[in-house]
Amino acid sequence: MWNDIARAIAAVTGAPFFIDSRKQVTGGCINESYVVAGAGARYFVKTNVASRLPMFEAEARGLEALAGTKTVRVPQPVAFGAASERAWLVLEHAELRRRDPRSDARLGAALAALHRTTSPTFGWDRDNTIGSTPQANPRRDRWPEFWREARLAPQLARARAQGYGGRLQKDGEALLSCIESFFEAYAPVPSLLHGDLWSGNAAADTAGAPVIYDPAVYYGDREADVAMTELFGGYAKSFYSAYREAFPLDPGYETRRDLYNLYHVLNHLNLFGRSYLGQAQRLLETLVGRVER
Repeated sequence: MWNDIARAIAAVTGAPFFIDSRKQVTGGCINESYVVAGAGARYFVKTNVASRLPMFEAEARGLEALAGTKTVRVPQPVAFGAASERAWLVLEHAELRRRDPRSDARLGAALAALHRTTSPTFGWDRDNTIGSTPQANPRRDRWPEFWREARLAPQLARARAQGYGGRLQKDGEALLSCIESFFEAYAPVPSLLHGDLWSGNAAADTAGAPVIYDPAVYYGDREADVAMTELFGGYAKSFYSAYREAFPLDPGYETRRDLYNLYHVLNHLNLFGRSYLGQAQRLLETLVGRVER
């Protein structure tokens, strides 16, 4: 596999490349990750089982889509492939550091600019993954239909298949039946989204510029990106101030935020187990209660 990776890098760069060192990087829970070095250059390499090649291809295409907007830095994809029963993705190696309020402010403005990139329809031209969960991105004209059929319904079905029934499913069905009510006075435009913008998927480079990575790209309501920034850890206040100054949010965002974050909480329930069940049930109860009032 490593020889194939070296040959792929050489083919893309047009210069001979041999791996002189390889260091495993910890922190992710889906892939094995490494920094490889040779010929004065370094690259970030993700590996997984060969069947995960479509996941890596979709990630590369998502990074290309984000980079094409010229709004925010992402690691440039170099190559992907499969060999010896392993799939791999080679990315530009970026020297990263923790974000601070200044870099978060720059990220807020950059995300607002990214969200100005729009499409005639919701969805994307390929499916991808959210974490390791398959994420379908069918083209749809109507956002409530997309969010119900391509996001919430599949997660609820996975939860049911894993034995999470009862009130979770009852409230889930009630919510699916009334999705339209959350959009009676709000019609989002299909914006290009990162799709998985929790705080662990953003950092700053050595110059303080924000860098985002590990995307789950599609065209959707921009509020879905903003909502997830509030879910696991959050960002500095400067991020939200800069975003709202550049692209103010519409009334009712706080309610829709819960609707969007329910998708990610259900995904965590399906991936990591019962510790997320209570949070999922509380979100569902809150959302259904708002409709019934």
